[in-house]
Amino acid sequence: MNNRKQEDYLKDWQGLEEYAEWMLPLIGRLYRDSNIVITVYGRSLVHSATIDILKAHRFARLILDHELSVRDTFPILEAITKLDLAPARIDIGKLLVHYQSQGGGMNVDDFVRRELTGINTGRGPILDEPRDIVLYGFGRIGRLVARILIEKSGSGEKLRLRAAVVRKGSADDLVKRASLLRRDSVHGQFQGIITIDEEENAIIANGNMIRIIYADAPESVDYAQYGIKNAILIDNTGKWRDREGLGRHLKAQGIDKVILTAPGKGDIPNVVAGVNNELITPEEKLFSAASCTTNAIVPVLKAINDRFGIVSGHVETCHSYTNDQNLIDNYHKNSRRGRSAPLNMVITETGAAKAVAKVIPELTGKLTGNAIRVPTPNVSLAILNLELAQAIDVKTLNGFLRDISLESPLQNQIDYTNSPEVVSSDFVGSRHAGVIDSLATIAQGNRCVLYVWYDNEFGYSCQVVRMVQKMAGLELPAVPN
Repeated sequence: MNNRKQEDYLKDWQGLEEYAEWMLPLIGRLYRDSNIVITVYGRSLVHSATIDILKAHRFARLILDHELSVRDTFPILEAITKLDLAPARIDIGKLLVHYQSQGGGMNVDDFVRRELTGINTGRGPILDEPRDIVLYGFGRIGRLVARILIEKSGSGEKLRLRAAVVRKGSADDLVKRASLLRRDSVHGQFQGIITIDEEENAIIANGNMIRIIYADAPESVDYAQYGIKNAILIDNTGKWRDREGLGRHLKAQGIDKVILTAPGKGDIPNVVAGVNNELITPEEKLFSAASCTTNAIVPVLKAINDRFGIVSGHVETCHSYTNDQNLIDNYHKNSRRGRSAPLNMVITETGAAKAVAKVIPELTGKLTGNAIRVPTPNVSLAILNLELAQAIDVKTLNGFLRDISLESPLQNQIDYTNSPEVVSSDFVGSRHAGVIDSLATIAQGNRCVLYVWYDNEFGYSCQVVRMVQKMAGLELPAVPN
């Protein structure tokens, strides 16, 4: 009997693998030909391997009340390929669940055609011509943003990473920068092929030519000479944060708008993608993508405040160390940050609590905050200790947050886990702004404590790219709503 069971398990697994393998070319063709991004409850299947598709279905199974199998989603995917669709993000997991509950005896093809009526309008590009992107700075965030933009270029999405501006290093500067893009100690190998073109002083990544431009000041670069025009520049240096300093980029030929990957000062709009996108207007030229911590906590705070009301609260972040700290004890202009980052927990300040008020004005004066830098290279944890306007219990609070992560406009920002074994390294590469650790949630009366994990590098970089997509007019509609 045990041998029979063993054979049954293996046979079932091989059958699932076969379905996932059948899915791969369909997903790739939809992406390349029509800019259709296939997802399963928010998890993109584009550029996935067979095991990634199975794991995405497994994820949905963990938080839904019933089974989600590739055997059932494959017919949904097949039906999608028979339509002439405009660019969109299509969630085959949600379509399946809707079909099982609302299909009413319809065949799959007819149901999918009905559900996708709004985008069954024919293929066509969202933009008439590509939008140029320039990176000013090519450090941790710059290189991760580059990876994401390169990954998206295969769909003809029309975001084109044209250049990265840096200060000249050694004689083999180009080789070293290409190597840093190719290999990353935290995020692993680049998924693709990287070469260099010494004549053009460029990195060629999956066919994308990224020119490396050397400059010491924003206004000194003439981007037009490289054919760059109407570009969105992403400043990853954090050196200029006010309107006067950041505005120096606009004096350079070829630059149209600027995004700062740090909190902005003065009247520069601080945008958390998915939360206050209305601040992105054609008239404004300078924007801030706020901080990684602000991006992690604001979506959760907005959801909680909209539903339950927040009276007051404290935000404590356990944040991975950064390049701003010292490897070993040495002089630092800021208190405590001079002590060895890999050996110490370091109490430091954070502006995240005050930054929340810039994004959610109704929380002005209601939150305090502090931070502890901890000896890990990536993935941080925000602890939200909140007093609510009403009493709440753990089941209700977690149920609400789970639903927000699955079926809301914030599903790209908020993720949810109910695993009892997760630790920080499990969230390396998370594309969400933050992940609710539901088994750590505490609720008593009108007080609650929420634990939010976030990849302070990659998750934040994904938020920056979402902001770029909004500015460029490249947001894909999500179906089903």
